[in-house]
Amino acid sequence: MEIHFFMFMNPPTATAQERQVKIIHGKPIFYEPEQVKKAKLMIMDGLMGNVPKEPITGPIKLTTLWCFPKGKSHKDKEWRVTKPDTDNLQKMLKDCMTKMHFWKDDAQVVHEEVGKVWAADPAGIMISIETLGRYMDG
Repeated sequence: MEIHFFMFMNPPTATAQERQVKIIHGKPIFYEPEQVKKAKLMIMDGLMGNVPKEPITGPIKLTTLWCFPKGKSHKDKEWRVTKPDTDNLQKMLKDCMTKMHFWKDDAQVVHEEVGKVWAADPAGIMISIETLGRYMDG
């Protein structure tokens, strides 16, 4: 099975790594800041029309290209070498995809390719999901 789609949006720069902690009655309480909640909602809204009818089973390859809107100081398709880090972006995306039942567990993602670029147009997130057979078959 293969699924390919592009979510037209200005990709969020807030990530799940930005959780905050408060100490209440001597115990740490972790919470998500408002910008992280908004980023997750934006991503889930973009994923909405692409959720498979049934959660994908078995091993998965996930390919993602984060296309951030470029300013005057960057060229189209130039690599974005500034924060947020790709691993933090991917963590939030996979958490959202798990919550929306693309698969049963994001541990099924056994192979990933991820990049981030500055883009003139369109900005957004390109996603490709592919189910995999056994490693090194064929």
